[in-house]
Amino acid sequence: MRAASLALVALLALPGLGAAQATATLGAPDGQIPVVTLDEAIERANRVQPTVVQARAGIDVADAQRRVTKGAWLPSLTASGTGGYLFAEGQGRVDPITGQFFPGASETGSVNGGLAMNWDLFTGFRRGADKSAAIAQQDAAGAGLLNAEWQQRYSTTNQFFTALAARRIRDVRTAAVRRAEEQLKAAIARLQGGTATRSDSLRSVVTLGNARIAAINADADLAGAEAQLGRQVGYVGRVRAADDTSYARLLVDVDTAALFSTARTTAPQVQNTQATLAQARAQLKSVQASYWPQMVFNGSWTYNGSNRSDPAFALFNQRQLSINLSWPIFNRFVRERNIDNQGAQIMIAEANAAEAERQVQAQLITQYAAVEAAVSRIEVVDQSLVASQEDIRVVSERYRLGVATLVDLLVSQEGLTQAELDVVTARLDYLRAKANLEATLGRAL
Repeated sequence: MRAASLALVALLALPGLGAAQATATLGAPDGQIPVVTLDEAIERANRVQPTVVQARAGIDVADAQRRVTKGAWLPSLTASGTGGYLFAEGQGRVDPITGQFFPGASETGSVNGGLAMNWDLFTGFRRGADKSAAIAQQDAAGAGLLNAEWQQRYSTTNQFFTALAARRIRDVRTAAVRRAEEQLKAAIARLQGGTATRSDSLRSVVTLGNARIAAINADADLAGAEAQLGRQVGYVGRVRAADDTSYARLLVDVDTAALFSTARTTAPQVQNTQATLAQARAQLKSVQASYWPQMVFNGSWTYNGSNRSDPAFALFNQRQLSINLSWPIFNRFVRERNIDNQGAQIMIAEANAAEAERQVQAQLITQYAAVEAAVSRIEVVDQSLVASQEDIRVVSERYRLGVATLVDLLVSQEGLTQAELDVVTARLDYLRAKANLEATLGRAL
């Protein structure tokens, strides 16, 4: 029985059953996975993410609309032309005076052309209002793009650090497997030497098995996190987040009063609603233009020509100039309805703008509190990690001297693993909270 026990624990201690070998099939090996920095990930995501692409297309639409409003000050020109050929057969005729005979068949070619111009001389200030509305639309599109970019930046940053944390967690779990393997080897040696019980060896086997399972799960989580990062940056497959010590830089001595006061001008959400409000107000002026008269200048030139042999047919040119004035006096309250509708849109836009400011302020308070809490947790877990490292050193020495039990050592090892995981989680929480705060502010901290 003793020999069987030794064989069992020796088999389980073999490195071939470690986490790295068990999960080697989860995607490409680490050396074949492309690596991106945070800045590269954000830049690539900006090119491929649909929300940003759509917002960028909105910029193009707004630019085109503004060009249309500029063109409204210019005249419109329309050219037209037709050409034809006619062949006809019929009875001939004799001129009663000259006696000349004209055949019954005839051929006629003709061409007609013209040029028309329309020029709005006065539109009741509608063109100026339309231009202001187009500029406001540009501003709204720009704010929308800015908001989309910052929201995408947050999503990409969040996924980037999730992948980075998953790799660090995998490393922690792998280190825990190595510690459990070393402990099992030591337990086997002590069992062979008669200084440990069979129970200690079996307990070490269980600990190693649990550590390997946790490492396998961590490797699977890493594969999923890096696959999601690849999708975020437009890559089919896994993408590895590049590690950088600068990510660990903590916010210190932040002027929160200045932070909150500048949010009105920097926050994309506020900029978007303010631009929408400006657009609604400009559109009201455009609707009000319907109360004013409209004056249009019209000009045209036409040409008609034919090669018809009949001398009675004449070629002619025609020119025409006119100024048309129209002033709608009453249109069954359609104008009033349109003005009321636009006034309602302004009220909605004003409410949305005010709510956006309140929402941003509330988000900033909540998000900055989350950043401060994360910083405090980092300080605590760093201290716990140092204490756990010292604890396992002391307990390991006591266990070697025979004054500490295996349970004491296993508890200490588990405490060290948990402390290492807490460090990774605390830093991930901080990086996420900071990225969320930056997305709300619309600027980096």
